[in-house]
Amino acid sequence: MLFKTMLFLISIFQPVAILDKRKQARFDIINNYPYTVWAAAVPGGGKQLNRGETWTLNVNPGTTQARIWARTKCTFDGSGRGKCETGDCGGLLQCKAYGVPPNTLAEYASNQFGNMDFFDTSLVDGFNVPMEFNPTSNGCTHGIKCTADINRQCPRELKALGGYNNPCTVFKTDQYCCNSGKCGPTNYS
Repeated sequence: MLFKTMLFLISIFQPVAILDKRKQARFDIINNYPYTVWAAAVPGGGKQLNRGETWTLNVNPGTTQARIWARTKCTFDGSGRGKCETGDCGGLLQCKAYGVPPNTLAEYASNQFGNMDFFDTSLVDGFNVPMEFNPTSNGCTHGIKCTADINRQCPRELKALGGYNNPCTVFKTDQYCCNSGKCGPTNYS
């Protein structure tokens, strides 16, 4: 796998000014891998994407706690039931819930504080594929990339089928999950 050139790419296109709360945001989710991935989004569902294919997702203004991720090595029957090696969401092609780790996340919230949109990539649920998340309108020109082959650098105890887990998923302790808000760096930071 050539991680430096092959990415799961998400582009954000906001068709009107951010201050217009009545308009949807558009996400173009592109598979730039040489293999099939099954894109997933909450809200939004899911779709099989072969190499070079795009899934356009329109999202309502004011959407919060939203995620987009790639699932790998999936099999689904004609009714949309099955399972995925990474990022599975209850065995459904059309996700209604977040995926099971490991999966690299693109997270976003629209029309929030000061009518601004926020987005990030996250490894809170581990890592399965490199990802790039780029805005394409409204003057925001800097995207976020997580393009390293992190699987090769992953400590043995965090490895999972098709990727790696974060320490919270594996150890389930406050030291790694930081549920108390009183935690600091760890040996996995």
